[in-house]
Amino acid sequence: MFCNQNSEILDIYFKKKRWKQFLLLFAVLIGIGSLLYTNRLVSEVSNEERIKIEHWAEATRLLVTQPRINEEISTFLLQILSNNITIPLIIVDEEGEIMLDKNIRYNDKNREKVLKRNLGKMKAKQQPIEIPQCRDVQKDSDCEFQYLYYKESSLQTSLRFYPIFQLLMIVIFIIAAYVAFSSARKSEQNLVWIGMAKETAHQLGTPISSLIAWVELLRDEAVNPSILEELEKDTQRLEKITERFSKVGSQPELYPENIYALLQQSLEYLKKRISKKIEIKAHFEASRELYLPISSSLFSWVIENLIRNSVDAIEDQPGTIDVYVTEKEKEVHIEVVDNGKGLSKSKFKTIFEPGFTTKKRGWGLGLSLSKRIIENYHNGKIHLKSSEPRKATVFQIILKK
Repeated sequence: MFCNQNSEILDIYFKKKRWKQFLLLFAVLIGIGSLLYTNRLVSEVSNEERIKIEHWAEATRLLVTQPRINEEISTFLLQILSNNITIPLIIVDEEGEIMLDKNIRYNDKNREKVLKRNLGKMKAKQQPIEIPQCRDVQKDSDCEFQYLYYKESSLQTSLRFYPIFQLLMIVIFIIAAYVAFSSARKSEQNLVWIGMAKETAHQLGTPISSLIAWVELLRDEAVNPSILEELEKDTQRLEKITERFSKVGSQPELYPENIYALLQQSLEYLKKRISKKIEIKAHFEASRELYLPISSSLFSWVIENLIRNSVDAIEDQPGTIDVYVTEKEKEVHIEVVDNGKGLSKSKFKTIFEPGFTTKKRGWGLGLSLSKRIIENYHNGKIHLKSSEPRKATVFQIILKK
């Protein structure tokens, strides 16, 4: 049953992951299509502007070299010249002196500087258009040349940058959609977890009451006190688990608790309930005192989750679980280290996602809930610090003092 439920959780997760991948692919295709289409438009506009400039140059040449052309043609040529109100251009003579400029913004103080800068940019981008100035149209040797340089219009520049702007809008849309989707998904997950937790707490109530009654009955029957003591501990543990589940979904109250005492209690309880092949070592002084604002029942749950994960990682082989506490100036670092099978680096982040598990049984929610308890309730951090198979897998909890 647990395997099927876990499989369903993973199926839901990967379906949503595929949906996000499809959204990203769709946006990329739109961006590429837009870029190709706009580049084609830019190329067409560029060719059209080149033709316009060539006509402009030809009109200039005819007006200079053909003074006797009729009035209609002269008016038409002047109209061609006056129609260019968008394409910046500069005409220079054979010595490179600027003869004429058009559609370039400047004032009297910076005219020369602006024109030289624009001329340099124009020369770097394309070859000039030659405008022959011939005294005698029959003799090419009598011709002097002027050179027309130009650059793309503001319209062409806008078209060139339009795909980038459009792609930026698509990225913003994807981010907004992803944030909205993630928020909705997290809210849905929270509701599911809260419902599961409270229902579990409710269902545990009846058997726990029954167990308490049975313990009292066995006490009357003069059963071995040591057995009764362990039964009472397990019953109390079940009551604490019920309390933990009932608190999921509501903000727990934090009280100053001795972190060393809480760790020692959790480790002592687990030592008697795991394989004898596995040794739990506490690398701290149990008598030390350090009080932090903590929900003792939820924090103990996190420690037990980490220890049980380490036990599962070691499997049936002899192994060691080491627990370290390091006090920093403003933080406390708690590390749980085991020499189990370890995890690959690709799984360092996904292990805290709902449904992730390497076991045949289980929901894959233990580490996810642990992360929620530490980060949401205690304003701390929990992560997989490092992992080497059969050497050391290190989970680290960071709490603020």
